[in-house]
This record gives sequence, structure tokens and C-alpha cells, in this order.
Amino acid sequence: MSFHYLFKFIIIGDSAVGKSCLLLQFTDNRFQTTHDLTVGVEFGARLVKIDSKNIKLQIWDTAGQETFRSITRNYYRGAAGALLVYDITRRETFEHLTSWLEDTTNNSNPNLNILLVGNKSDLEENRAVSFEEGLNFAKENGMRFIETSAKTALNVEKAFMETAEAIYQNIKNGEISVDNEFKNKSDLINSMKNIKLEKLSKPQFKIWTHQSSISEEKKILINQFYKKYQIRIIN
Repeated sequence: MSFHYLFKFIIIGDSAVGKSCLLLQFTDNRFQTTHDLTVGVEFGARLVKIDSKNIKLQIWDTAGQETFRSITRNYYRGAAGALLVYDITRRETFEHLTSWLEDTTNNSNPNLNILLVGNKSDLEENRAVSFEEGLNFAKENGMRFIETSAKTALNVEKAFMETAEAIYQNIKNGEISVDNEFKNKSDLINSMKNIKLEKLSKPQFKIWTHQSSISEEKKILINQFYKKYQIRIIN
């Protein structure tokens, strides 16, 4: 199915806060009880509808371990939305949020729409970070805030959709440019060549608009690029 816009999302935060589970719940409507730690990045996508427009959400789930921070920072570029996730039962994951925000400031575009997510709200009896603390931190740093449970699916849909709706509104208001299509074949190839890669790669563009207008030649080039760097697009 064709789409009008493609929004790139990143999910960031400490290891084992439930980032991959949030992605899986949103894209596949299921919770995985056991999940290996993400190495580098994982990827998923889902087509949604906002204001009668088909919008594809391209979601990059990044590794939270310090070992992979230098790799995952590469994926901030071109992102329109971010979910910054902490675990409400592990206070240290909340205390590390400032470091993650520094990464977004240094590596992403200034229009990045960030939602602060306190995950694992189903474990209320083990809560180590109050709702008010999360809300206040979000307000102090210009973010929206929500608590979710990837296990029960509470607010998972809302988290992704409200972020997508905020991005769409920014586009309507002219705050985000969607004129990111490469003008010719050589521009696209040169842009791909200039991307520095560690194993996996990413698109060098933020939002594709009016996907049906992209030439078949460009689509082939993009698909070859994905294949070369072992990225599989999930329709």
C-alpha cells in the first residue's frame, strides 16, 4: 500500500527497559516474555492513518548498552520522533535520562519530537519512580509524558500515535520540511556513499512525501541500498 509520508522514529533508553517489547507490541500486537538484548538496532514498521493520510512509521529500536552507544547515535540523524524510555521499577534508568537527552541534542535535528515513556506500569508494587517525577522531568525538558505497559499494551498505541500526530501537526504548521526527495540519481548515489556505516545502515532522509511520485529507478536504488546493508523492510 502506498503512503503519503514516512516518519522515522527511534526508541532510546537504558538496556532492558522494554524498548523492544514496546516496538513488538505496537507492530505485532504481542508481548514476548523472553527477549535477547538488542545488539546495535532492531527495526519495525507500521502503516497508520492520520487526517485521512496514510503514514508509514519506520521505527528503529536502539541498543541501550554503553558498548553500542557510538553505533546507535548514528541512527538519530533524520529521525522525526523519539520515544525516550525508562523502567519505573529501576530508578537508575530514570537517573540516566539526562545522558540520553544529551545524545539527542548532539546527534538529532532540533525539531525532534520526544515523548518520555515510563514503561512497566503493570509492576506498580515495584515502582521506584513516581508518576509525578516522570511528569515533572518531562515538563522541565520540553517533552510530553506517558506511562505504558508493553506487557498489557496499556498506552502503547497511544504513545506512538500521539507522537506521529504531533509530527504531522508540525508538518501542517510548516515547522518540518518534507522536501527531502533526492533530485536525481547521482544525488541519491552520492548521499548513500557518504554514509558511514558500522554493519547496519539507515536512510539518509527524514520523511518521504507522496511516495507514489518517487520514480521506479529511485525505488530500485533504495532497495539495493537496504539489501546491501542487511536492512529488511517490514510492510
